[in-house]
Amino acid sequence: MTETSSMAPAQQESGSQTLAVRASGVDRAFGGVQALRDASFAARPGEIHALAGENGAGKSTLIKVLCGLIKADRGTVEIFGTEVSRVVEPAARRRMGVATAFQELSLLPDLTVAENLLLENPPRGRLGLVKRRGLGPAAEEILGRYGVDDIDPRATAADLSVAQRQVVELVRVLAGEPRVVILDEPTAALADRQVEWLAGHMRQLRDAGSCVIFTSHRWREIEALADRVTVFRNGTHVATRDTLSEAEAVTLMSGRSFAGAYPELTTVPQRESALRVKGLHSGRLHGVDLDLRRGEILGVGGLAGQGQRDLFLTLFGAQKARQGTITLDGKAVAIRSTKDAIRAGIAYVPEDRKAEGLFLPLSIRDNIAAATLSRRNTAGFVRRGAERTAVGSIVDQLSIGKGRSTNRAVDTLSGGNQQKVVMARWLLTDARILLLFDVTRGVDAATKHDIYELVGKLAAQGRAILYYSSETEEIAHLCHRVLVLREGRVAAELAGPVGDAERIVAASIKENHDA
Repeated sequence: MTETSSMAPAQQESGSQTLAVRASGVDRAFGGVQALRDASFAARPGEIHALAGENGAGKSTLIKVLCGLIKADRGTVEIFGTEVSRVVEPAARRRMGVATAFQELSLLPDLTVAENLLLENPPRGRLGLVKRRGLGPAAEEILGRYGVDDIDPRATAADLSVAQRQVVELVRVLAGEPRVVILDEPTAALADRQVEWLAGHMRQLRDAGSCVIFTSHRWREIEALADRVTVFRNGTHVATRDTLSEAEAVTLMSGRSFAGAYPELTTVPQRESALRVKGLHSGRLHGVDLDLRRGEILGVGGLAGQGQRDLFLTLFGAQKARQGTITLDGKAVAIRSTKDAIRAGIAYVPEDRKAEGLFLPLSIRDNIAAATLSRRNTAGFVRRGAERTAVGSIVDQLSIGKGRSTNRAVDTLSGGNQQKVVMARWLLTDARILLLFDVTRGVDAATKHDIYELVGKLAAQGRAILYYSSETEEIAHLCHRVLVLREGRVAAELAGPVGDAERIVAASIKENHDA
């Protein structure tokens, strides 16, 4: 492993070939929050360069400065040797060959796919008028050129899935044949086959001499794609390396040392059953049986869309079961609503924290306290002192917000801290059964490790945890046992920790797998 240099990358490469992108001494603050602090970054033509860091490390802010969406308070930005620091205009950067796809999708929802793809450069006829009849065929040709055959150019953007909208956004960027491509969390919403599709095009761009800069919280993607990795922490450059292991990256990102990517399972589940399900039919589920014991982390694996979400939503009362029984601590219960589930001591932490887990306009404290207000209610009034004490304790325990006031709006937090807020809310309820559905999606490597350790501690306390992740490696290393779902049924039960994600994948696709 070689480290490029301890000095700033822009400084280090000043005497080398013309850089595709160079930022030097960049500061950017939003109110009292310093997002970038003397930040530097450099990327070459003909490379794929990963930008890594914790949520809130300044990656997205740097990207917005590089593409001209916002102006730096101080510092310089160069594109192929031309200083562009004073020109804050994305269109001007695009004319220089810089194209960006953001994590927050920018498609216009009421326009068709064709209209979105050709918004800036539609087909024109005589007198320069837009040929509306030509939009569909032109968009179809563009989609076909990039191997996308499952999206109708006549469809309205609002009617597409999140993954399909992300693909359209990426095709729009690729179609401009840019010299610099900046991708902010491009794979967060994509299925595995779509990730492979994007990876192929990223490599083609690199091989053609373009510079590709991308961010990702999936370290396996960084290892597979990046020629170099730059790590940011607290708004500034920490290191640029040719190769970097996940454990080293977590240390660089957070300033903390970890023994490994996953904590060891040191506890043994109790014999008592906490949650037992028999013959559950709901949504895509067809006769699912499971037995979750106290102190156990029970993983739910399988290819995406095999009924995992239906299982979690049904157990939380957000989706009705057609048939089947649910038993808690040996007693049959009827879970007809989320209120029934909460009363029974079941908590659900979803993957989409913003849409399903948080009240974004409210404060951190109000979000955490939302599920336990009745405990601190006297004659219709909330005892704020008791609330502050309870919330403060759980905030300290989970290290939420690094000392920020709990009165701040929750939408000011990074994605990882927002996920911790959702978990903190349910931990305050003393729920005995935790349904954790893809809770590490979209959070940085250091925060993932915090969540892994928290899950292990909760199991050690005797809580029963049902755990699903879109990253099979997590399930393989974190769980005492793994149930693999295929077509809404339990296809295999694997004793854990499985350790090898390939065993779970094999059980997902083989009709007769010997567990």
